[in-house]
Amino acid sequence: MAADSDPESEVFEITDFTTASEWERFVSRIEEVLNNWKLIGSTARNPLEKGEFTSGVWEEKSDEISFADYKFSITHHYLKQEYLTDKEIKEESEEDALPEAMQDMLSMSNDFPPRAHCLVRWYGLREFVIIAPAASNDAVISESKCNILLSSISIALGNTGCQVTLFVQIQQKSRRMYVGACEGPGVRTDFEMVHLRKVPNQYNHLSGLLDIFKSKIGCPLTPLPPISVAIRFTYVLQDWQQYSWPQQPPDFDALVGGEVGGLEFGKLPFGACEDPISELHLATTWPHLTEGIIVDNDVYSDLDALQAPQWSVRVRKADNPQCLLGDFLTEFFKLCRRKESTDELLGRSAFEDETKENTDISQALQKLTEPTTVHMPRLSTMSNMVHSARKRMHRHRRVEESPINTEVLNSILIFLFPDATGDVSNAKRSTSRGSNIATFEEESYNLYCQFKSAPSDSLTYKLALCLCMVNFYHGGMRGVAHLWQEFVLEMRYRLENNYLIPGLATGAPDLKCCLLHQKLQMLNCCIERKKARDDGRRQSAENALGDCMERKVSNSKGTPAYPNNKGETSQQKSWDSWSDSEDEFFECLSDTEELQDSDMKEGATKGEERDGGKKDMHKWRPEGRLHQHGNLTLLHTGDPLYIPVTQEPAPMTEDLLEEQSEVLAKLGTSAEGAHLRARMQSACLLSDMESFKAANPGCCLEDFVRWYSPRDYIEEEFTDETGDKVLRGELSARMKIPGNMWVEAWETAKPIPVRRQRRLFDDTREAEKVLHYLVGLKPADLTQHLLPCILHAALLKVKEEESMEDIPSVRKIIQHIIAHASKLLRYSNPDIKKLEEIIGQIIASEAIIARSRSLQAKFGIKKCEKEEEREELERFVSQLLEQPEVPVIGAGRGPTGSIIYKLFVNAQRAATLTPIDDELRKPGSSDEHRASSGTVSEFPPPTGREIILRTSVPRPAPYSKSLPQRMYCVMLKDEFRLTGAFSSDTSFF
Repeated sequence: MAADSDPESEVFEITDFTTASEWERFVSRIEEVLNNWKLIGSTARNPLEKGEFTSGVWEEKSDEISFADYKFSITHHYLKQEYLTDKEIKEESEEDALPEAMQDMLSMSNDFPPRAHCLVRWYGLREFVIIAPAASNDAVISESKCNILLSSISIALGNTGCQVTLFVQIQQKSRRMYVGACEGPGVRTDFEMVHLRKVPNQYNHLSGLLDIFKSKIGCPLTPLPPISVAIRFTYVLQDWQQYSWPQQPPDFDALVGGEVGGLEFGKLPFGACEDPISELHLATTWPHLTEGIIVDNDVYSDLDALQAPQWSVRVRKADNPQCLLGDFLTEFFKLCRRKESTDELLGRSAFEDETKENTDISQALQKLTEPTTVHMPRLSTMSNMVHSARKRMHRHRRVEESPINTEVLNSILIFLFPDATGDVSNAKRSTSRGSNIATFEEESYNLYCQFKSAPSDSLTYKLALCLCMVNFYHGGMRGVAHLWQEFVLEMRYRLENNYLIPGLATGAPDLKCCLLHQKLQMLNCCIERKKARDDGRRQSAENALGDCMERKVSNSKGTPAYPNNKGETSQQKSWDSWSDSEDEFFECLSDTEELQDSDMKEGATKGEERDGGKKDMHKWRPEGRLHQHGNLTLLHTGDPLYIPVTQEPAPMTEDLLEEQSEVLAKLGTSAEGAHLRARMQSACLLSDMESFKAANPGCCLEDFVRWYSPRDYIEEEFTDETGDKVLRGELSARMKIPGNMWVEAWETAKPIPVRRQRRLFDDTREAEKVLHYLVGLKPADLTQHLLPCILHAALLKVKEEESMEDIPSVRKIIQHIIAHASKLLRYSNPDIKKLEEIIGQIIASEAIIARSRSLQAKFGIKKCEKEEEREELERFVSQLLEQPEVPVIGAGRGPTGSIIYKLFVNAQRAATLTPIDDELRKPGSSDEHRASSGTVSEFPPPTGREIILRTSVPRPAPYSKSLPQRMYCVMLKDEFRLTGAFSSDTSFF
């Protein structure tokens, strides 16, 4: 009893014999994937149309399964088609219809597809599933493992009723070895394969392959049903001989007539440096033959390429051909990733040298005390303009050490600054063209706005092209730094000597352009303002000198010179008082002037009070009038209202606008911050009010509003006591808001003409800021600034070249590039990887155009005299670029076939060292003539041979159902492959 009550005696081991094995789990996983992909049961679609394997859309989806710890990938490949409904299936098919894969095996409409999966070419299938090792270096080599996988797919097909073919990849993946099965109701097809390195002699022709096929199907019937044969021989042409690529490589050492590297300044190169077409493949096809019609054995063959009823051609393109435009873009784009500065590349900078020279106090004092009206600025030659800058540079860098040759550098600078040659008309045209964007390319695309680059005739655009050329031909990155240094020195020289920069539109910076173009426009604005101010000072001094001489003559005769406000006459006026000439422009008001203006205003106000409100017409002398503003008069005095001479708003570049926006945003939303922000934004308004007051003595705020913002002055018509209709006006509601900035600014504004106001735009400071910005740019920064211009120029070049060829695929690429780049380049720091993609698309376009020209030269389109033949050849070449394989009209007897025949015959004769005759045998000549002349075949032997054998026979017994059988063979120089699909009746055998 004690033993029975012991708990340990009740414990026993249970063995569960129903646990699934790893193999069963693997099969179950296959079935689960097939079920998820809805491949269970039978499916039906319309019969295949001719060429559908090539023109249709192929799709695939993948999953992962495991056998124990060994991972497999399972992939479903299928041609996208619509499935038939159940009603259509019943109407069009019989109850015992074969699986779709077996029906496709006998279809002849898609033999030898040029672009398709290898299993599609070998077996003619439109849908199949492949199970292969997941890792690229794994392989199923063991025979037992192969058998386990075959058993697994057979069980999965039987359990699910799936009629899609399942393949298993075995051996090394490079061998492309597959075995598989397809099952239907009472039928099964086994897919087998043989792969050898050499072709067995007994199977090196059609007769031997027929023997293999017959023995494999083992049909018990006699005689055997007829076997259908399809044959394709492929010939490869690699030696083009005299039909070589026409483009000559550029002469990189040339420097003639303003050309560098064989290229004209301002133009990008185009074309391939090597033949972009490496091979031409000619496929001669006998599509529908019956056994016995044609003879092909080890003694004799009827398979002559010239007698083939179908010819088709495809070209093999050179992998990544070297193209000039692509090389230019790639090398220039590489600079974006460099980190070196100009000083690191060239040593001590000329900018630093110049700064040190300017720090000499004696020179600084001499410059300050030097009169500005003694010397008139003159248009100098290029040698004068860059002499001093280059002299300073050469103190630290000898001429022979300069990355850019002096002659080349001078040519580039003359190209960039044509006004330096002394041709004034050319300079004016160059400057005016900056504002005229009427070139052919920009009328078509207006690309500079979309790409945020610069107009194609602007200095920035030309500079980008020159830097790109210098980077490729003359010194690389050091050459870029050298040219940029010379360019900035030229900007400094032009600022100091008041020479406008050519190739830039006048006016404020164009925010649609790149930032560097805006900076140069800003510098040009500064030079223009500085030049106008210096010219005004010089003119004032000259006028003052002339007036002084007149006064001396007048005083010597005893006549008064100038009346004062009280009606008295001043006999003499000191020379210092002439600094108040109306043409003079002061930097800012002096304290004395502010007190005098305040006293004048206060005295005028007291005079009005003393006269009982009578308007004093001479409170201050009107100054700075531009012209009268129509018929408007001042509300209080009735005097005509004059439009004043005002300061133009300060031009700003986009980076300055961003900085200003950030400053204004940091002021916050408080009342004090809002007030301060309004004051900062009303500087231009205050200046205009002061100019208006100076030009219109006795004016009021309403007068200013009537001119400056007419909508804020509301006039209403009413009838007075006498019955007359009169107008009465008042300020708008927003002008009456308490604390209105306009009212506050009007109260603080003094009657100061524009010549004595503080400048809204300090051109001296802004010019120095721009020059400092330019000096601080590294070559990488400069490249990023100019990259939109280079892409703009490259795309225009592609468009120009494409217009000569008319290639639809290139036009599509151009449209895609424009759409993509327009979105990408609108930001200041675009994604580098996406820019690389755009450059890759431009390179692809260049390669397509180069291929088109290469094919046109090889087929002699320009030499063709007959219009019809030339049109046919042009259409043929265009199709070669767009389609994977193009049929030859008339096969070997047509005009295109005749040219192809000559290409191969010349290559064959060159290979056998046979002289090439001018008169080649016409493709239509007979074989009897060739045999009688004793010549061998002028065509080279085929590089590859493909043969498809088909039939439908009962297997394995005579009373079995007649099922499709298929065998495909490909014979190459170092490969022999047989793929067979043999069907059997599993119901009666």
